Amino acid sequence: MKRQADYIKRIEIKRLWGRKDISWELRPDVNILSGVNGIGKSTILNRSVNSLTALEGGALSNGSAPGVHFVFSPEDATLIHFDVIRSFDRPLIHSDLLEKMADKNVKTELDWQLYQLQRRYLDYQVNVGNRIIECLTSGESDGQQRAARMSYPKTKFQDLMDSLFGETGKKIIRTNNEILFEQDGDTLYPYQLSSGEKQILVILLTVLVQDNRPGVLFMDEPEISLHVEWQQRLIALIRELNPNVQIILTTHSPAVIMDGWLDAVTEVSDITR
Repeated sequence: MKRQADYIKRIEIKRLWGRKDISWELRPDVNILSGVNGIGKSTILNRSVNSLTALEGGALSNGSAPGVHFVFSPEDATLIHFDVIRSFDRPLIHSDLLEKMADKNVKTELDWQLYQLQRRYLDYQVNVGNRIIECLTSGESDGQQRAARMSYPKTKFQDLMDSLFGETGKKIIRTNNEILFEQDGDTLYPYQLSSGEKQILVILLTVLVQDNRPGVLFMDEPEISLHVEWQQRLIALIRELNPNVQIILTTHSPAVIMDGWLDAVTEVSDITR
């Protein structure tokens, strides 16, 4: 039987760049890889993700790539759920993908992530709704309280988005099953947001649809396009929505670690042998 891991304890990469070994001991909550440009932060993250085998249901197992190994917790686990967030809002260049796209507003990499997340958001709402109905019809005395707790993360997400976008007067439309915003009486699609707004929406919506499930969130320089206040709050916002997710990210922004995460920082030179 396949057993799901709660988090990754260690990443081991042999002969990275043809000459160095990497051994990175990880915390179950937050892990930040830091260093100057060109030192290999993104290479380590990408090599890690690309060496794993994607399984049905958004899980990862140790793949067959030589020289890369993960130690899970518990150590007899064989797979782990994961998400990868790419922060660069570059134009999509795959013409065949664009031709198949149902929504012609999808033009950049962040747009594509939002397009996929809209579907996951609909599935998330159906799953939570079914659990709420089960609680309310169970006949148990605490059914209503448990139902209220289940609906809280979605409400929390909506409140956070309203707060983050408050300066521009944007509010999430709470009566719609898709992610839409209202501004000065107009309806805005996520693709109409600025790059920074799309980026924070992608991150927080990804965390919401994880549905409080243990797993890993890989992020390569997530501070790109975010103003300093959002950078400072980023990790806390993620953990508000899913305290069970293990965060593994690269950065060279001091603001990301200013809110109490200095102890979670690892320099590339510290894990290179």
